[in-house]
Amino acid sequence: MEAKFFRFLKIVGVGFKARAESEGRLLYLKLGYSHEVELSAPPAVRVFCFKQNVICCTGLDKHRVHQFAAAVRNCKPPEVYKGKGIMYLDEVIKKKAGKTSKK
Repeated sequence: MEAKFFRFLKIVGVGFKARAESEGRLLYLKLGYSHEVELSAPPAVRVFCFKQNVICCTGLDKHRVHQFAAAVRNCKPPEVYKGKGIMYLDEVIKKKAGKTSKK
């Protein structure tokens, strides 16, 4: 299968990891929950992990690749205070200021 469309995701956070198994069909995510999150890729999509924190979704159908990447991102969307979570590689998160102490 020659992949035409790619979508890269980056995992940010201490202890957050990803691994792909069974020829890119299964994706296991450790996201700070008490269990691993297991996602199975649709038939036209393959998943690869370059590092423990970079995920690549590839395939021939653009809609399915982007839909699966959105499903992966939805497991732990990036939060605006610390920037932890799963985000697209080219995505920019504007961080908010935290509470300021009263003096």
